[in-house]
Amino acid sequence: MTSVEWYWWLLSALVLSLLEITTVNLVLIMLAAGAVAGGITSLATDSLVAQALVAAIVSILMLGFVRPVALRHLRQPGETRTGTAALVGAGGIVLDRVDAYDGRVKIGGEVWSARTFDPSVILEPGTPVEVVRIDGAHAVVYASEP
Repeated sequence: MTSVEWYWWLLSALVLSLLEITTVNLVLIMLAAGAVAGGITSLATDSLVAQALVAAIVSILMLGFVRPVALRHLRQPGETRTGTAALVGAGGIVLDRVDAYDGRVKIGGEVWSARTFDPSVILEPGTPVEVVRIDGAHAVVYASEP
């Protein structure tokens, strides 16, 4: 096996992969996958037509089937956040006085231990709040507009 076509296919895949870093639109990486398939084919046959055909078919399949799925996963909306990450930015209401150390707030139907974002602020019951972050078992909150 003295054929070096696999080298050119691999080099093409590498260049396409590096170019994908600048675009991040998942087109060039799919073409790089086709180039890898062409390189693998070159190990089995010396026919450049067969290699190019395999590379083209794999590229088209990757663009048609894999890319849309990958784009959906990359562009996941914020509404799909789960767990405590979903609480950041959520509104609530103070149940028990909240200061820099402790207090209780109701967020989305659940009662949470809370403390204020600004340690010098004290929030009285009935004050609307917004969650800045979740720190352990405490919601870190600040007063929001009613």
